[in-house]
Amino acid sequence: MSRSHNTIIELDHWLGQKAKIDSIDLSPFKIDRGPLYLLREDRIMDEASGNKLRKLLPNLKAALSAGINRIVTFGGAYSNHIAATAAAGQMFGFETIGLIRGEELAQKINENPTLSQAHRIGMKLYFLNRSEYKRRSDPVYLDELRARFAPCLIIPEGGSNDLAIEGVALMTRALPKKFRILCTPIGTGGTMAGVLNGAHLGRQVWGFSVLKGIDFRAQMSRYGNDIPREFFDEYHFGGYAKANNELIDFINNFKAQTGIALDPVYTGKMMFGLIDVLRKNPSIKAQEILAIHTGGLQGVAGFNQSNKALLKIQ
Repeated sequence: MSRSHNTIIELDHWLGQKAKIDSIDLSPFKIDRGPLYLLREDRIMDEASGNKLRKLLPNLKAALSAGINRIVTFGGAYSNHIAATAAAGQMFGFETIGLIRGEELAQKINENPTLSQAHRIGMKLYFLNRSEYKRRSDPVYLDELRARFAPCLIIPEGGSNDLAIEGVALMTRALPKKFRILCTPIGTGGTMAGVLNGAHLGRQVWGFSVLKGIDFRAQMSRYGNDIPREFFDEYHFGGYAKANNELIDFINNFKAQTGIALDPVYTGKMMFGLIDVLRKNPSIKAQEILAIHTGGLQGVAGFNQSNKALLKIQ
């Protein structure tokens, strides 16, 4: 049996993995109609957890089926997607190449926990100036990269493409049907698109934007026909990867009360927003809600390192 065949079997195994669901007592948050439920995608695989894994696996399977063993992708200094791609590449035997935003980072790899780990486990890193990085969606530029790194599969920044969306949809279809509302953070939009596509009729999907000034309504209209959705765009805390001490205090208190760590970029903002929504709307039954923990915890060390003026995330 060939390595490719064995690896596809292994990828299918991980594609079918179901994450644990934890219940959360909401009484410490002054809500007495719990519990709330949390899908622990952060625990499904230590090496490459959360929604990034769900997005990557179908891409890796497609690459292998096409005889391609090299993955090229994009990311910033503390990118969860870069970390997950490097880890999945090592685990499943793919060569990985990371195109990183910021030439100045080339001299600081060892100071950066995300990039140093990715490099240590085999990812080749190339550092792009910001004008070149802005071309990451330009078809001409992508053709140049395909020629340079051929044969390769290029995965976009954040990992969101049609295959990635289907990977998240596959996870969503397997969720218990008792939950009426599914909640997810929104960054590039790929995870919410997959949840919408995979949601059974009768469910709602709530998206909590981590970006400032982005209206996802038009983008998400392509997905999840007949699935009601709500968008919450007031919990971004200033924009992508931005935070303040109020958010960090919430994250630390949430961990102290529940034993569950959240990241400040995605899940921390979603859970802050969701608990605020529940406080303001007593008619909503928390036990009908399943929030999706999309991982991202590898970025906490880098966040603490880059935000010394803020409280430290514990």
